[in-house]
Amino acid sequence: MPPAPRVAPPVNPHSAPAETEPMRRLSLLVSVAAAMLAAATLPARAQGAPGVTADSIRIGSFGPLTGPGYLYGRLVMNGVEAVFDRVNAQGGIHGRRLVLTREDDRCEPAAAIAATRKLIHQDQVFAIIGGGCSNAALAARGEIEQASVPTVIFAAVADGLTTPRAPTIVSTALTSGLEGVAQVAYAQQQGARRIAVVSMRDAWGRSRYTPLMEELKRRGITPVADEEVSPDANDATAQVLRLRQANADAVILLLYPKPGAVFLRDAAKFGYRPLVIGQSGIADPAAFEEQVGVPGATARFVTISQVRFTPESPEMAGWREAIQAKYPSDRLSVFNMFGIGSAQVLVEALRQAGPNPTREALMQALNGVTNLGTDTYGGPITCTPTDGRCNRTVVWIQKEPGGPIRIVGTTAVE
Repeated sequence: MPPAPRVAPPVNPHSAPAETEPMRRLSLLVSVAAAMLAAATLPARAQGAPGVTADSIRIGSFGPLTGPGYLYGRLVMNGVEAVFDRVNAQGGIHGRRLVLTREDDRCEPAAAIAATRKLIHQDQVFAIIGGGCSNAALAARGEIEQASVPTVIFAAVADGLTTPRAPTIVSTALTSGLEGVAQVAYAQQQGARRIAVVSMRDAWGRSRYTPLMEELKRRGITPVADEEVSPDANDATAQVLRLRQANADAVILLLYPKPGAVFLRDAAKFGYRPLVIGQSGIADPAAFEEQVGVPGATARFVTISQVRFTPESPEMAGWREAIQAKYPSDRLSVFNMFGIGSAQVLVEALRQAGPNPTREALMQALNGVTNLGTDTYGGPITCTPTDGRCNRTVVWIQKEPGGPIRIVGTTAVE
């Protein structure tokens, strides 16, 4: 039989013609070129570091942007951004500009957790500078630690943010425990022999009350009176009368401005005028004098500032101009100054982390900050791998009735 005829395979009208060797080479070259072009148009990351591209470093911030606590969030972040603007105008960090991404936590723990999760996992920030309110920041600590994100706390004062030591968290804010040590030392330096304590006993108050009482015990001091005033108190007559009966010559005040003003108002009403030692929760003596509203009632009130200048100081002229230029409706405040000092610490650590930064390198740089001077803090900033409480200099401020705010001394806490 004759061989069966060969049948050609069916032709697919949509199939491409067979590719020759030259065509394959051309196709490969085109693919490579396209890939290179695509890579060039995408933001390159520095060795895969989150938030770092060829020309930028994204830094996250969380804190209250709205509500009554906005002073500790939005205003502090404005100070941070003023520093970033100045750094960017000078060429950035190793040629990369700093970009700040803000999240509002409203001083609420649940909102702080959500804010840090978004910054870390969605915004992919390289590092964080934030934490305005202690309870909110404490709630967010677990998220930060789990993700190993380098974080600088700029305003929250709870000792629990840095103690026990969190390897990736440092604080440039004075912690409540350090403030308590300074309050007792100041009272003794002023010759006080009969010290009383007036405090709130909510979470904020206890974060200060507990280490303060430990410090008094360490120094062998038993308070002659230990009184509580609630955050919403409108009268402190009973507490004032008991302190006067105990003949307390110095009162360590662990109160918000409102109950603090009530206490001083009622003390003045009964002619009781001991030395009253506040803390950084009452950091604006001018506003506090207005709240008290009784002439001369704040004459012996001294409180803690985290910064060594007032917003009106000549040394702050450049920052006053920078804040007003960027935020025309704002005037420089002490809260802006918290952000300025904190951002300067972070900027120095970013420089030390090198031209190809990693989170590990940044954390090593932060933990190695030693005797770093800033434009605002009362003393040099030092962080170590065993202690993340980097700011240990308390600045004492006072306002003569009707006069300006004055710096009256500093206390370095060892």
